[in-house]
Amino acid sequence: MAAWHDGRMRALRTPESRFAGLPDFPYEPRYAEAGGLRIAWVEDGPAAGEPVLLLHGEPSWSFLYRKVMPVLAAAGLRAIAPDLAGFGRSDKPADIADHSYARHVEWMRALAFDVLDLRGLTLVGQDWGGLIGLRLAAEHPDRFARVVAANTGLPTGDHPMPDVWLRFREVVRTAPELDIARLVQSGCQTTLAAEVLAAYAAPFPDPAYLAGPRAMPGLVPTTPDDPASAANRAAWRQLAAWDKPFLLAFSDRDPITGGMRPVFEQLVPGCARSGPHPVIDGAGHFLQEDAGDRLGAVIARFIRDHPAAR
Repeated sequence: MAAWHDGRMRALRTPESRFAGLPDFPYEPRYAEAGGLRIAWVEDGPAAGEPVLLLHGEPSWSFLYRKVMPVLAAAGLRAIAPDLAGFGRSDKPADIADHSYARHVEWMRALAFDVLDLRGLTLVGQDWGGLIGLRLAAEHPDRFARVVAANTGLPTGDHPMPDVWLRFREVVRTAPELDIARLVQSGCQTTLAAEVLAAYAAPFPDPAYLAGPRAMPGLVPTTPDDPASAANRAAWRQLAAWDKPFLLAFSDRDPITGGMRPVFEQLVPGCARSGPHPVIDGAGHFLQEDAGDRLGAVIARFIRDHPAAR
């Protein structure tokens, strides 16, 4: 077990050997220190292409975007897929208490802006990738040209979460053993191959590495006085004035986030100017698994049809 301590938190680093032989994921990992942790990411496409930041959620990692990235690269775009802290090849703060919504936003901000200095950026956020990415877009709008929200939301705790999500949170909180591959499979409509399931389990050699997946459901604001609620309300105020292109690419079989689509349509001005908004049919919560090539084509077409303002 690789471990280190920076004076503030203990973090674990998954051995590289765990990632040998990943199916259809030929990308060499890149690493940089961001916010005090080593954060990993992969890229595809020309370095000079318009950047597209692909943010995954709970409990997946950048492997989730392996069907999307080649489509974007073929369109001349620079696809950048980080691993959130606690996931994939990124360092994993070992204590649940070391994870907070604010820290996850800061870890991704540090990578995207301090390390990679991304500008003219298109955000693609799914699940927690949207909870984090939408905060970044709202707080740093000058960095972003467009947003694609895919099966995600920005909860403030002012409205109840779906029962299916509350059951998921309880399972993650109380299950004696957490089967990451099974959690991903439960959010897909397609049956995943054994080697794909193994790839989702790869970042977590033993339970000590699971603080991130264990923590994330508990960090979603579910009450108005949640520590993250005020910041998310502030983000909504910014999104209510967002007139840049904003695409909704939700699937038709996700009971967790489906209710957020009309909220975005009603509150974000950029949505009205970016339609028609596709429905990715036959796909579950992890639409990148069920329909990654179609999602990639939707993103590429959206960027082509909505050139960045000069």
